[in-house]
Amino acid sequence: MPSRPKIEVRRSSRRRRTVSAYRDGDTTVVLVPASFSHAEEQQWVGRMLRKLEAKQGRRHSGDEELLERAVELARRYLDGTELPESVRWVDNQNARWGSCTPENRTIRISRRLEDMPAWVVDYVLVHELAHLRIPTHGREFWDLVARYPKAERARGYLEGFSAATRTELAHPEDPAEGTVTD
Repeated sequence: MPSRPKIEVRRSSRRRRTVSAYRDGDTTVVLVPASFSHAEEQQWVGRMLRKLEAKQGRRHSGDEELLERAVELARRYLDGTELPESVRWVDNQNARWGSCTPENRTIRISRRLEDMPAWVVDYVLVHELAHLRIPTHGREFWDLVARYPKAERARGYLEGFSAATRTELAHPEDPAEGTVTD
């Protein structure tokens, strides 16, 4: 018999009309306005559960492989201390190669990288994994990223690709300077 999913409803007096939901481990958290009646709450919980299930079904099969790859890179180059909760390919990043949200330990990798050499994708993964430990682009961050042996080569590849396709660079800063334009 399948187990019932854990659902946590959080009411907010600051919310007026919007409803959102996300997975937190094995619990689905649904955020609703405090003004909702019990019936409205139940209606929206059902709707958001269906939306999340549909979204989960649409996930690309490559997302699991990407997560496994990121975990292996974290273990190999970053002492395995900062493991992501999720890593997935996304289609909506045109000015960045990847992004990271340290608070929920999620990493998103631009699908534009999918056909690039594996060592380039690995560099972007290491870069975003390093952000799980250090959110900024200071010296300590770049020292961490430099543990990946092909870091400089991959940065050059991405810079050349960007120049050739006239796309904006994801991280045009000089690691020696420690500044960022993210």
